[in-house]
Amino acid sequence: MTIDASTLVPPSVLRNLADKLYEKRKLAALQIEKISKMLAAAGEHDKIAALIKMLTDEFVYSSQVHHRKGGLIALAAVTVGLTIEAGPHLDLKYYMSDHLENIVEPAVNSFLDQEHRVRYYACEALYNIAKVVRGEFVVFFNRVFDALCKLCADSDPSVQSAAHLLDRLVKDIVTESETFSIEEFIPLLKERMNVLNPYVRQFLVGWITVLDGVPDIAMIGFLPDFLDGLFNMLSDSGLEVRQQADSALSEFLNDIKNSPASLNPPNVDYGRMADILVRRCGSTDEFTRLTSVMWISEFVKLAGDQLVPHYADILGAILPCISDKEEKIREIACETNEEIRSLRPEPSESFDVGKVLQIARRELTSSFVTTRIEALRWIHNLVLKYRNEIINHMDDIFSSLLNALLDPSEEVVLLVLEVHACVAQETRHFTDLVAHLLRNFKSNNALLEKKVALVVRQLCVLLGAERVYREFSAILEKETDLGFADTMVQALNLILVTSPELAGLREILRQALVNSSGKELFLSLYRSWCHSSIATITLCFLAQAYHLANCVIQSLKDDDINIKFWVHLDKLVQLLETPIFSYLRLQLLEPEKHAWLVKCLYGLLMLLPQTPSQYSKISDEGFTSKQRSAFKVLRTRLKTVPSSRLSDAMTQLSQPPHDKSLRTEDSSNNSKQEAADISNSFNFQAQFDQFVRTQKQQREFARLKLPLTYSSDLAQGTSGRPDPGPSSSRSSKENALREFAVTKYLTNTYVPKPDPIGSNSAQGEQRPEEMGPTTATSPLPDIH
Repeated sequence: MTIDASTLVPPSVLRNLADKLYEKRKLAALQIEKISKMLAAAGEHDKIAALIKMLTDEFVYSSQVHHRKGGLIALAAVTVGLTIEAGPHLDLKYYMSDHLENIVEPAVNSFLDQEHRVRYYACEALYNIAKVVRGEFVVFFNRVFDALCKLCADSDPSVQSAAHLLDRLVKDIVTESETFSIEEFIPLLKERMNVLNPYVRQFLVGWITVLDGVPDIAMIGFLPDFLDGLFNMLSDSGLEVRQQADSALSEFLNDIKNSPASLNPPNVDYGRMADILVRRCGSTDEFTRLTSVMWISEFVKLAGDQLVPHYADILGAILPCISDKEEKIREIACETNEEIRSLRPEPSESFDVGKVLQIARRELTSSFVTTRIEALRWIHNLVLKYRNEIINHMDDIFSSLLNALLDPSEEVVLLVLEVHACVAQETRHFTDLVAHLLRNFKSNNALLEKKVALVVRQLCVLLGAERVYREFSAILEKETDLGFADTMVQALNLILVTSPELAGLREILRQALVNSSGKELFLSLYRSWCHSSIATITLCFLAQAYHLANCVIQSLKDDDINIKFWVHLDKLVQLLETPIFSYLRLQLLEPEKHAWLVKCLYGLLMLLPQTPSQYSKISDEGFTSKQRSAFKVLRTRLKTVPSSRLSDAMTQLSQPPHDKSLRTEDSSNNSKQEAADISNSFNFQAQFDQFVRTQKQQREFARLKLPLTYSSDLAQGTSGRPDPGPSSSRSSKENALREFAVTKYLTNTYVPKPDPIGSNSAQGEQRPEEMGPTTATSPLPDIH
């Protein structure tokens, strides 16, 4: 039988309940409370249910605003009446189970009412309901929380105030409850964390902070579910939101740091949180980046082993922060980077070497030098620690490392070369490295001018000068672009005779006529050095092969003598006055034993112009306009040769190509017979013929500007005219620019201070006036 609820409440009470005056509605609510109490005492639950349904359908869901207000007050009154009647001697949960759901649901739905006063009364009604039922209200927590989350951003201040009161009450109830389910609440919290409204954000942070303070609720275990949202709030436009989020994050970090080590694995999911922190390190907001880096730093210290699978991602976040504009971020990032690098996880521990390598490779293209440097250090460390694993990935990153050689930072280039040196222990990678370097020098004039010395010298230090120079020579010997071969040989030659790192290589070359290792090195370089006449002469001077040098000088054609040639010859004369060639100058004290040397120097002197005006074109091409004094320097040097012994020297010029009486600085223990055998084994005629053929090709190339295929027959001394190669892809202008670059490099390259001619040197060099009756002003003898 259906109960008519209107018969339970007097008509006057129903009229007052819908009255526009608050006092009348309140008076009616008190009457309904009494009615509810009487029905509960009589145990007439069907009538109570009917009363609640009538209040819901006819009042709370009415189209009339005052009806809705009265209905909400009446529902709260029913709840109070039922609760009071239940008393301490009855089970409230059992007593209310049939009615509380029907009371709370319409009140919560009224939070969305269009009329702000209705929303206010909904908050007031629900507040009164929660206050009397306390713990039983937890059952409705998720629905109430969801409604409050929307209501806290209400446009009406009075509604916001009422919502805050209700919120505080619900927090008290939850913190006291033993039945609150955090597992059911977290998904709802996570769903709301990305809301942008500042009021909602404050509401959410408030709840997170409250729940974290409850001892029985382990919020740390659920931190990954809402950590990203908290970090998102750090960049909020409102100061209060940022402060509350930062405070909450600081508290969580302290909880993590203070957690017992034995509880870390089940309670703290470092891996999931690390993924979130990595993303936040790339935030455009400075405070967010700083906080993220601080968290990562602490995580690495607290749980380094647990983060092994995430090292690559962490490194990808830390490396850009090393170059951050904020000093504090840079400091923490650098510290964290060093902390990670100090760890030595094994690949078997889920350490992905390949992924870390790819991250470091990606940062090689960073616009910040510091980040590029740290990326290279990581690659270097990986190669040293995990060589077997890295070799499998080298093909993927080799081109990136080679391109990094073009970096404008010298420190970056040096680190790149260190990495290459580690990798180049494999012959295949070493050959690829040298070949790629030559391609870069060929295509990039700026690199050739500014970096060639740095790259070559550092490679010689790291990989061995002889190995490096042999490889360069072997590749240049087969170079089809003869113009580039000439240019590169000139650069390599200048590095050879000026760099302290190549002192050992020069010493080996000085033994070319007395031991096999020196001979092999000389021949391996000579084949490519033939591309440049001045380089060939210099190499012969280093090897003390003066007869061959003289042949080279005498073979020079008219069209070989030009501005470019004079610039290089000027540089050679300057070099002859440095400590590097002190042995050569001392040999001039015994011209009869080194007649070919004397003739070589006179030959060079005759090729030099006597006046600086001949160099005027140099300044037109962008070089220095400083007067050149090569002719004067070399003439002065030759004047110091004892003229009384020059006639004896001239008689030596008819001797075989290699001077048997030649004195060399033989630091080896070779016997005189062995040295003589090696000297006699030189086929100077074949070497000279090779130079002539190569220079002929160079002249043809200069006229045609076509890359010629360098015949391998030249290396074996066979004859044959070189075959023209395909059309040049490099324009004449580009060739001129490359030539300009290397000439500028040669003219600007530092040359050690020359030994003073007029002072006693460590080698016992005499003053000109002490060398014999002929003074320094005596005329130059004729050479036939």
